[in-house]
Amino acid sequence: MSTTMTKEMLVKAIKPMDDLAIATDLLLSAKSAVRTYAIALTEAATPRVRKALRSQLDTAIDTHQKIADYMIKNEMYHPYSIDEQVEHDLEKSDKVLGLVKEV
Repeated sequence: MSTTMTKEMLVKAIKPMDDLAIATDLLLSAKSAVRTYAIALTEAATPRVRKALRSQLDTAIDTHQKIADYMIKNEMYHPYSIDEQVEHDLEKSDKVLGLVKEV
């Protein structure tokens, strides 16, 4: 067996994780946005700025919820079961380790 993976092998191995990687990145970005807007809101000096930041915070919370719902529906994220989430993470880790061993 060759010590290097072909392009086709690599694409086949990584493709199922593409949506998960993108969704996870979006979820983490949305969480960061919620925290950032919340902090900015507590520092705002005028009612007009607070109103604008509160609107942005609400949008960020809604966005986070939509991403989380998508991930839950597609079994990418298991926030209500630590055992399921750990199992999911272990499966993904095993796939990555398998890729490393093939290279």
